[in-house]
Amino acid sequence: MKKTIVAAAAIALAIAVLEAAPKIKVQAEPDPTFDFSTLRTWAWDPDAGDVMMARTPKDDPAALEARVDPLIRKFVADAMALKGLKDAAGGAPDVQLHYYVLVTVNASGQSLGQFLPSVAYWGLPPFAPQATSLEVVTKGALVLDALRPGTVGERKVIWRGIAQSTLADDAKVSEREGRLKYAADELVRRFPLKKKK
Repeated sequence: MKKTIVAAAAIALAIAVLEAAPKIKVQAEPDPTFDFSTLRTWAWDPDAGDVMMARTPKDDPAALEARVDPLIRKFVADAMALKGLKDAAGGAPDVQLHYYVLVTVNASGQSLGQFLPSVAYWGLPPFAPQATSLEVVTKGALVLDALRPGTVGERKVIWRGIAQSTLADDAKVSEREGRLKYAADELVRRFPLKKKK
């Protein structure tokens, strides 16, 4: 019975990941002067991540961080293992990772007559502005930084990946987790293991 439930949950997460794929824009940029072929181990930096929200005055970043932090850590760790980099497990890592989750609101709209020229020579009276279309969605981004180990404030970012998407507020938990997993997988997939030429 337990195996059936676990298998069903795994299938649901896989479907959510596949559905998330076309809805997430992923980009990454390495430091062209850094030799990534020297990296063998990684670890989270002491803070691991930050969650920042700018939707309403009542947003609670701590509550969101409590939900997404374990997922991001797990998904990134799994992807790094597949990439061939080992967790430093308390030792001195070659590179440290830090994530940021940014949540904002994205709005777009149209109003009646907005595409008319400023002077209507054909004699139509000007239209009073009226909204004919308005869309407000939550926009989120997962930013993953790779830094050289060292003192906070003196470390250098050698790679940054960003995954961005919009998400309905009533999205299912499986869809949210699927998007996080896809974003983490795609970001780490773009992490280079050789120096950029």
